[in-house]
Amino acid sequence: MTEPSVTSLLDRQLLLQLGERLKRLRQAQRLGTVEMATRAGITRNTLRAIEAGDPGPSIGNYLRVMSVLGISGELALLAGDSLQPAPPGSAAARSRRSAPVVKVQVQAQDARHQLQDLQSMALHEEAVRRVKAEPQLVEQAMETARRWIETGDPRASGLLREWIDVLRKRAWRKVLSRTRGAQQLRQASPLVTVLPESARKGILDQVAALRQGIELGGDPLPAAIDAEQAP
Repeated sequence: MTEPSVTSLLDRQLLLQLGERLKRLRQAQRLGTVEMATRAGITRNTLRAIEAGDPGPSIGNYLRVMSVLGISGELALLAGDSLQPAPPGSAAARSRRSAPVVKVQVQAQDARHQLQDLQSMALHEEAVRRVKAEPQLVEQAMETARRWIETGDPRASGLLREWIDVLRKRAWRKVLSRTRGAQQLRQASPLVTVLPESARKGILDQVAALRQGIELGGDPLPAAIDAEQAP
């Protein structure tokens, strides 16, 4: 079974912070979404996805937005010759200093809510990977949804019936998007019950590490342990 990427949550958090920064810069420059999208040559939906830190839009679209906002020069530092490794044996290589360590902190004003949503998305992405590999897990999740409808809070029955439809149609995009409706579905999810405890704990440990802040170049995020590999 494929494990969640050790760096996937950190990558996602970096995108979320980038999207939030781009949104703040746009607002500081008093650019509306229509004008911003027009200047960048993208649709408003693509702009919304970028400002939400969605990994779906291409890097080219991210670059277009950064160019309009006047910060594309920051990426030039990454692409420039100054960051290329020195030739082996050269004086520069022998005297090369240690690479700087950058600490990544959760920067959103509503950090707790953001991390909860990041955690929920990671759990569902892993659950979807597993049900694609083991289709019988879909029926397990459907049985859980039916049981919750019979024994749970009647106010959640509508979402659970919607979940049964999602599971029957394998409509994974409906629960893996960043819409308000998808967030509500994830909050009432029977799908994550198919995850083994080891996979769930691995993701929760990664989120806990992000909450404390991660140093790039330092210790990696804790790896999620696959159920089949657990001792």
